[in-house]
Amino acid sequence: MNKEAQIEESLIANLIDLKYNYRPDIHNKESLENNFREKFQSLNRVKLTDSEFARLRDEIITPDVFSNAKRLREINTFIREDGTPLHYTLVNIKDWCKNEFEVINQLRINTRYSYHRYDVIILINGIPVVQIELKSFEVSPRRAMQQIVDYKADPDNGYMNSLLCFMQLFVVSNRTNTYYFANNNNAHFSFNADEQFLPVYQLANEDNKKIAYLDDFAEKFLSKCTLAEMISKYMVLVASEQKILVMRPYQIYAVKVIVDCINQNRGNGYIWHTTGSGKTLTSFKASTILKENPDIDKCLFVVDRKDLDRQTREEFNKFQEGCVEENTNTETLVRRLLSEDYSDKVIVTTIQKLGLALDPNNKNDFKKRLEPLRNKRMVFIFDECHRSQFGENHRAIKEFFPNSQLFGFTGTPIFEENSNYKKIDGTIGYYVTTKDIFQQQLHAYTITHAIDDKNVLRFHIDYFKPEDQIEIGSKEYKIAVVNTILQKHNSATNSRRFNALLASASINDAIEYYELFKEIQSKKRADDENFLPLNIACVFSPPANGDRDVQQLQEDLQQEKEDNKVEPEKKKKALQSIIDDYNQNYGTNFNIGLFDLYYQDVQQRLKSQKFSNNDYPHKNKIDIVIVVDMLLTGFDSKYLNTLYVDKNLKYHGLIQAFSRTNRILNDTKPYGNILDFRQQQNEVDKAIALFSGEDISKAKEIWIVEPAPKVIEKYESAVENMKQFMTRHNLVLDPSEVYNIRGDTARIEFISYFKEVQRLRTQLDQYTDLTEEQKEKIEKIMSEPELRAFRTSYLETAKQLREIQEKEGDAAPDNIKDLDFEFVLFASALIDYDYIMRLISKYTQVKPEKQKMTREQLVGLLSSTSNLLDEREDIIDFINSLKAGRSLSEQEVREGYQQFKIEKYINQLNSLANKHELNPTELRKFADDIIDRMIFDGEKLSELFEPLNLGWKERTKREVNLMKDLIPLLKKQVQWHEISGLRVYE
Repeated sequence: MNKEAQIEESLIANLIDLKYNYRPDIHNKESLENNFREKFQSLNRVKLTDSEFARLRDEIITPDVFSNAKRLREINTFIREDGTPLHYTLVNIKDWCKNEFEVINQLRINTRYSYHRYDVIILINGIPVVQIELKSFEVSPRRAMQQIVDYKADPDNGYMNSLLCFMQLFVVSNRTNTYYFANNNNAHFSFNADEQFLPVYQLANEDNKKIAYLDDFAEKFLSKCTLAEMISKYMVLVASEQKILVMRPYQIYAVKVIVDCINQNRGNGYIWHTTGSGKTLTSFKASTILKENPDIDKCLFVVDRKDLDRQTREEFNKFQEGCVEENTNTETLVRRLLSEDYSDKVIVTTIQKLGLALDPNNKNDFKKRLEPLRNKRMVFIFDECHRSQFGENHRAIKEFFPNSQLFGFTGTPIFEENSNYKKIDGTIGYYVTTKDIFQQQLHAYTITHAIDDKNVLRFHIDYFKPEDQIEIGSKEYKIAVVNTILQKHNSATNSRRFNALLASASINDAIEYYELFKEIQSKKRADDENFLPLNIACVFSPPANGDRDVQQLQEDLQQEKEDNKVEPEKKKKALQSIIDDYNQNYGTNFNIGLFDLYYQDVQQRLKSQKFSNNDYPHKNKIDIVIVVDMLLTGFDSKYLNTLYVDKNLKYHGLIQAFSRTNRILNDTKPYGNILDFRQQQNEVDKAIALFSGEDISKAKEIWIVEPAPKVIEKYESAVENMKQFMTRHNLVLDPSEVYNIRGDTARIEFISYFKEVQRLRTQLDQYTDLTEEQKEKIEKIMSEPELRAFRTSYLETAKQLREIQEKEGDAAPDNIKDLDFEFVLFASALIDYDYIMRLISKYTQVKPEKQKMTREQLVGLLSSTSNLLDEREDIIDFINSLKAGRSLSEQEVREGYQQFKIEKYINQLNSLANKHELNPTELRKFADDIIDRMIFDGEKLSELFEPLNLGWKERTKREVNLMKDLIPLLKKQVQWHEISGLRVYE
């Protein structure tokens, strides 16, 4: 059963078995609205007049996905014709299971310029809440996702002008693989230029076994009450971002097991969810669901003060605005604990504030004031419970609130093997573990699960060993480390597309590394004008000197805390010097007194790596931050992919540090890169064994990427497959032969074969441990110039097929419509805008006989990358326009190119004006107005042709011909963003 129609028929049959009411009579906008009206009147026990219903319909249908999601979940008010208010809900929000569930298919909604057809839609009380898009077996579900995104981008689409505006979830499936994701406003709902795809999910059971087959998915996920619970309970509306989140399966199971444990009063427990899995959302959701439990007096969500930098505060406040105060205010905590106001039932606080509130020696006598709560039923949920929960604060909570239940979340539990906390019981000493504190593990989602789910990346670990026997920690050793990093950094970070941390063993080591980078890079720059230094920053906590904020910061920075006890003034002076350099490099104005702001700025610049160098020049970014303890836990950035390690790490410290590198981005980031200068393979194996939750041999297969020889074999096989494909078409394996491939079907085959070649080459290019023999073999399989030429051929072919996709839309042949080009694989981080401008400048400054790169080679280099795909033609024309012998600085090249583009655009408009017999000034004014407003105005187009005194038939014909020529120019000027109203001419 591979055809879409058959899959659709089977799905509807399954939903009917699940007691859905199938409504084949609902097939357009009118019948959808009539059905909703009937359900609305029945639910709210009201009879609306036609004009009242029309007004209600127009009031509730808006393009704002977020406000619609709120309206769906709330009691709303409508003023009737007689002036009386009608308080209504769109669905039964008290008991979602008691709503009426219906299924419709092949709904057609007309847009302003075309119609859209929707495969299967689920209605709750007449409101469309789930859309299911189906594809045949051989098509990637990602194409169905793209179709939904395209539909939503169409002006005046059904999601804007009909009841489809209430859509909550999308499901896409080719029957074998099924995914789901939340609807959102366009800011959170797009496949952008970097192909960072929507957050999509696959269903899984409690043990994380995937439920991907559509029939099984329907039974488990689409049963009426399960779906109702998902929409009402496990979708989170983030007001600060106007964004909708849907919780992942493991997050939902964790919430449910905590709620059950409380309802059954089964003691304490902990949730083991790996770093990067969204523990904060899970724990916060659990605490808010408990707000509905009448048996619970208070629920406290407890976090560690160390984490309350800007990033974490913002994350907490996303879920409940203003729930975490920036300052330490124990008085507010005590007042909220004593409050009987429903809004104070769930409280977010820090472990430090809680400790002060329960301190019997506190002068404010907080503990005595809290005495009325002693026997109340309290629930405490601890975020990252392995940190502060092993000390006095934890014991104080248990003693003061004997009827409390405590739940902890951790990505790296403390077992006996990795415990540093020793408890003495009489004469017997033993280590305290997470289980000792929280009694039982309630749910696990380990890093093994997360890697398997592609929620985080695997690791590539290069255990570096210097050629000479050098003592670890010596200056010679550090010089070798710096030189190795400078040699390998471009490869490790995909030509600086990503950035890195260097974890050093002490503050003194961090300072020494910082100075060595300055010294060695300065020398390299003096020896080679083409050397591009890395932007190096360094961050470690200053001596506390009684500063409570710094003291709290250092509670989990044990190495830095100890280091600062020795020669604190010397370290303070070094840190100020580092900050001074930072100020000079980045135009900032920080000092040690503003350390927290400096630290936040470093984090923000690490994250700014996401911006292209065209938008945000590389000089503003950071390539490497040298650290001791800071940033090795809690810091998340998709654009950090490499960790250089020159410190001893083990168990949870090792996993936390490695996990800074493994956030998912796209295929340009295939894994997290670790360069370990201390040869800690034994410690890595022990950490994997402890935290994998799996057999060690199986876990290593999941955690660690394949060794280079295996990937080289796959690469060789992929090139051979492409060679055989070319042979079947009577062609040789040569880039120029790609242009001789006949027929779209064959071109699509080439796209598929070469994508696999490029994907494997991208992985190999980031291996930092390739031997010279391996590099030679890779080059022999396909040389770099040959690969570059094939990329050019691929991009030309893909561009032609993409134009058919865009031009014909749903009318395009299925094999083209369903094609996924994955242009991100061909985006060179090296050949970016900065690089090309710099290269052009160098090209002009060297005499022809001494040029290393010809004009043709420069054009060929540019043609081999996709990241300047839409601008490539202009840059090539600019290069060809340059006069021989005229030397240009990089700034002159940049300014000259921008001026060239403006002149080229004006010349193209003038040519169009001449071709269509129009006034050039008026045509430019017309085009500029469209670009400024991003709206096409048909009346102004008619005004443009008025001086020609044409009949309506001839004028219409001339208008169509002009727009056919003008649209590509307009789209290029707005970087291919949607211009409202243009589709009528496309």
